[in-house]
Amino acid sequence: MKRRVWEGAGFLAVIVALGTGQAALEQVAATQTPKGVVPRFEVDPGWPKPLPLNWVLGQTPNAFVDSQDHIWIVNRPGSLEQGDIGASLTPPTSVCCIAAPPVIEFDTAGNVLQSWGGPGAGYEWPEGEHGIFVDYKGNVWIAGNGKTDRQVLKFTNNGKFLLQIGRKGQGDVRQSPNSNDTGNMNQPANMFVDPKTNEVFVADGYGNRRVIVFDAATGKYKRHWGAYGNKPDDEASQERTFEGPGPSQFYYAHSIRMSNDNLVYVADRRHNRIQVFTPEGKFLKEAFIARQTLHEFGTVLDFAFSPDKQQQFLYVPDAANWKLRILDRNSLQVLSSFGRQGHFAGQWKWFHGIAGADSKGNIYTTESVGNRVQKFVYKGMGPVTSQ
Repeated sequence: MKRRVWEGAGFLAVIVALGTGQAALEQVAATQTPKGVVPRFEVDPGWPKPLPLNWVLGQTPNAFVDSQDHIWIVNRPGSLEQGDIGASLTPPTSVCCIAAPPVIEFDTAGNVLQSWGGPGAGYEWPEGEHGIFVDYKGNVWIAGNGKTDRQVLKFTNNGKFLLQIGRKGQGDVRQSPNSNDTGNMNQPANMFVDPKTNEVFVADGYGNRRVIVFDAATGKYKRHWGAYGNKPDDEASQERTFEGPGPSQFYYAHSIRMSNDNLVYVADRRHNRIQVFTPEGKFLKEAFIARQTLHEFGTVLDFAFSPDKQQQFLYVPDAANWKLRILDRNSLQVLSSFGRQGHFAGQWKWFHGIAGADSKGNIYTTESVGNRVQKFVYKGMGPVTSQ
């Protein structure tokens, strides 16, 4: 099979000499990457390997690459229809398939290493699985955006329950936002843990309009903030703006990540923007991605950083336009993009999440409607061919 190489067909001579992987990215960054040169990727159509035990994935909203280069995904078994899981019915209606567990860990070759998740004693599993993060201690955090989800969960690497922050609600919690509640969230979307402070930062979320921070060991509330670092206001207008200042509040605080230089990046999904803060919540800057886009999916859903020490590049899924945007992290300028809607390798059906990069620069993408995780192999640096 001929594989498509994204972002141009050629390499600059200096890049060819450097090769691929983290060392190459760091050397390029150290010599100031020439203008018009970006990371290039090639889809691996054989990743992951066929799932064991007759499993089939449900909606797959998010993934994360841990410090061991293991790829963790969270998927939604409850999203599958009876026709998808005929082998698990009584009596079976077909030879395929069985719903995969909610949490699956892969190696870079695409082998399943372990799986776990779902309801259990002592905690409230999310109604709608959404976010996943593996912290510096190897603990796995889960967030959910189901109608009753007001909590985030913390587990050991092998699925032993450790901590729940917040309690499940009743009915459709999105209809009763409280963005200044310090004990519960409202359909939280994703999170990260700062190893320097052991604080968990939550993008909260689909119901609330804020970032909220807790002690990652005890769950004690620390602080929260809204767009531009202001106090969240659930009554403020959520109308989009297409020029001038952005809306005063988040629409969906959909993802959150911290860079090596301690900057907090928040994806405001439906407002098509990135906002950047200090860990204390001081607003620093924002950038809009394809701001005129009207589609409800939005253009900023998640983040991944390039693996060089400077994290020169920021990778941003654009679900509305079915593209992966490559940004200069410092300026937040879009340098390049690739992708399109579809079901074939290298295409996306509701491009929802991104994990990576791993130590070799590879990235992993997830699709909520497409029920899929894909690997894009880093192929060195090359010229910009599209935006």
